Amino acid sequence: MLSLHQLRCFLAVFELGSLTAAAEELGYAQPSISEQIRSLEKSLGIELFARIGRGVTPTEAAHELRPHAERTLEAAAEARRAVMSVSAIETGTIRFGMFGTARLYAGAALIADVLERHPGVRVELVGQNSSDVFDDLRRGRLEAAMIAVPGVISEGMTVVPVAHDELVYISADLDRIRQPITAAKLATANLVMPDSTFRAEDSTRIVLRKLLHETGHNPQTRIEVEDVETAVELVGMGLVDTVIPKGAAEQLLPRLAPNAGYVGLRPKQVDTIAIVHRANARLSPAARLMIELATRRIQAIADPIAGVPDYAPQSTKSSSGTSPSTR
Repeated sequence: MLSLHQLRCFLAVFELGSLTAAAEELGYAQPSISEQIRSLEKSLGIELFARIGRGVTPTEAAHELRPHAERTLEAAAEARRAVMSVSAIETGTIRFGMFGTARLYAGAALIADVLERHPGVRVELVGQNSSDVFDDLRRGRLEAAMIAVPGVISEGMTVVPVAHDELVYISADLDRIRQPITAAKLATANLVMPDSTFRAEDSTRIVLRKLLHETGHNPQTRIEVEDVETAVELVGMGLVDTVIPKGAAEQLLPRLAPNAGYVGLRPKQVDTIAIVHRANARLSPAARLMIELATRRIQAIADPIAGVPDYAPQSTKSSSGTSPSTR
């Protein structure tokens, strides 16, 4: 008989291509994962993985099973949320996905907002980049998130845009930023870009690549780094320039590159920040609370988009709690 635990193990092995990596990911010993996969294969009567060297390769049957396994685990999580939604948010863990630079927009303040309303809960803000947060959503590890959406495939997901954050060009050479930066100037710029690991899926880079390709130019960088703080520091040293969201620039320049300034691009380019969750999902009160508070914080810093649905939990709509302060 198939079990949810077997399906979780199957998906971990499928995604990571290794029994050892799946064991580390799930917090089990590798023999335990191997046994779960063998039991699943025995139940189904078919091989799911071909053993190649130290890794494994999914068979055609595994590719067929994957979407069904994802839907089954999500259905189980949905059932649990439906039962728990009748109870108030008092204790336990609230887990919410956010794009990496969210810490500059709303990280500590958002957690403070939650604890002000529910001092007994534990809070986890999860995510390094929008693409890995989306992957956690798809695999059922997260119920909801707020991420930048240009690089995200929204199939099977509800995507609700809440704000636009303009992309700006930052330089310590103030003569260079007297006028908006065109695609032609951007193509020849000496750039450092953050999110090196996620360069193919990073929303800011996707927007820039589209702009450059549409005007017949090729994007290029001189320096690749992981975090936006390092990129801004290098700009402050006068070594390179960069392009990042305006909200991040306004938070970082005074501290890390006070000699630098910024200007917009021509034509104007934006990152779109959106609420994302599984389509038709019954969101728990905890998820709805995080969406409500995160939306307020983001819209106070970036350009708000009208028409965002009301996600506030029923128990909080009539509460007298104060609204979060703006920056």
